[in-house]
Amino acid sequence: MNVRRNVRRGAAALAAVGVIAAAAPATAASPSPSPSTALPSGLYGGTDPKYDGVWRQSLALLAQRTVGVRPAAEAVDWLAGQQCADGGFPAYRPDPATSCEKTKAQADTNSTAAAVQALKALGEHDGEVHKAAVWLKKAQNKDGGWGYTPGSPSDTNSTSVVVGALAAAGEDPLHLRTGTRTPADLLATWSIPCDEDGGGALAYQPDKKGGLAANADATAAGVLGALGKGFVTTAAKAPEEGYACADSDKPLTPREIAGNGAAYLADEMHDSGHLTSALPGAKDQPDYGNTADAVVALAARGWTKQAHKPYAWLEKNAARWAKQSGPAAYAQLILTAHAMGADPRHFGGTDLVRALGATGPAPRTATARATGGETEPAGHDSGTSLWWIVGTGLVAGIGIGFLLSGRRRRQQP
Repeated sequence: MNVRRNVRRGAAALAAVGVIAAAAPATAASPSPSPSTALPSGLYGGTDPKYDGVWRQSLALLAQRTVGVRPAAEAVDWLAGQQCADGGFPAYRPDPATSCEKTKAQADTNSTAAAVQALKALGEHDGEVHKAAVWLKKAQNKDGGWGYTPGSPSDTNSTSVVVGALAAAGEDPLHLRTGTRTPADLLATWSIPCDEDGGGALAYQPDKKGGLAANADATAAGVLGALGKGFVTTAAKAPEEGYACADSDKPLTPREIAGNGAAYLADEMHDSGHLTSALPGAKDQPDYGNTADAVVALAARGWTKQAHKPYAWLEKNAARWAKQSGPAAYAQLILTAHAMGADPRHFGGTDLVRALGATGPAPRTATARATGGETEPAGHDSGTSLWWIVGTGLVAGIGIGFLLSGRRRRQQP
């Protein structure tokens, strides 16, 4: 495939918040401190869940279900119990018995969208999923997108993670509108023209002057959003050969947005096989979470050939990062392997499914669906989670990765 080589990213400003679905390299920031009180027995991970409890739990349960593992009932109940009466999910409710209003637990779009995808996949939670979907639709901004919290400025990562959640809930999110604009309109507006620096990429948000800066994490999220896909995806049928960045006087179609973004990501990873962290002080450091997000985006667009090199790089290098980062990172790599049609139980010598299971309560069943072989995760691990939650006042990177990798998910992040 003849992907147009884009000019390398210039000073792509990390938006005050980076996003959805990931983690930054373990060396880029200090891990979340250990909580001062005992954690709920059903929660995955051993670090303070204040900023990422629902996010990491949702990703962990979704990843397990995707590979045929039936999570522990207490883990599922914990997640469902985090929902507020109005349908939204905050990052963490330490006391679910007390209303969100009384505890001032503010629901956010990223946590809610992640929980919707997990609970829908787990089944038997249609009521919770419906209430959360209604909450998300009410939180849509007039520009067609979503911000981290209702009323906050829209960003590509939050918009895309919500699109994935509403699609999972059975909606047609790309055509959902408040006012005159849809999510597809927003993504098209924030897709950088082909003849500009970073052409084909998406910006996280425009700067104060309306300028657009390429953001790899936002681009990976935007590709999935434009395709109407969530965290769980499988490799699409390969697109036509010889793709060239689409540019015209007309608004880009969702397929063109996804194609342009995928071409940008493929070019960015062409030489090294990975993306580089954009965090301050992390010069020339690989960004594991964003690289995983990018692989998923390429696979969703059907470009597994272009995703092969970065996936091989992840197999060789990312297991240590996941061990340091915790359950959300393991989950992200499992979903990356799934998108590539690979076996997460044989990921560069690491059984990701077993490793994820060791960070929380043992699952009820561990079947061989999709990958073969049984696994019996055990125990509760105290691995540090570096998945950073996106949002106003929460600075970091998402990739999420998944992002929060450019979608940085925690307060810092």
